[in-house]
Amino acid sequence: MSESLVVCAKCGGVNRLPPSRSALGGKCGKCGARLFSGHPEDVDATVLERQIARSTVPVLVDVWAQWCGPCRMMAPAFETAARELEPYLRLVKLNSDVEQSAAAKLEIRGIPTIILFHGGREIARTSGAMTAGQIVQWVRARLPAASV
Repeated sequence: MSESLVVCAKCGGVNRLPPSRSALGGKCGKCGARLFSGHPEDVDATVLERQIARSTVPVLVDVWAQWCGPCRMMAPAFETAARELEPYLRLVKLNSDVEQSAAAKLEIRGIPTIILFHGGREIARTSGAMTAGQIVQWVRARLPAASV
């Protein structure tokens, strides 16, 4: 098994994780933040692009907005899913009001929308609020069994 590249959700630093080290204990070499905290981090467009392009770990993005009732309802479910899916998957949140150009680039037409990326490309997307169990099941149905 080769080393993993994990992008820090706080600073965007790219970190190498050898298979001999636990990903859950990994810390960013640039800012010292834990690489996996069981908590989806809000990211800006730059960190999101780096997550998608550089990480060897699949990335699940929740595109949301503060004013969106279904987004606020789904936020605790996305958090619960992060605790179950990390470190096999990176979960991040993108505020579509703050990062309008990134949301437009992702062709967001409704929120909440979750988008799954792996190997630098989009694997799947769906819109609408989901429970934690539905999020986990949705991800596992779209990634190879060995990766989740």
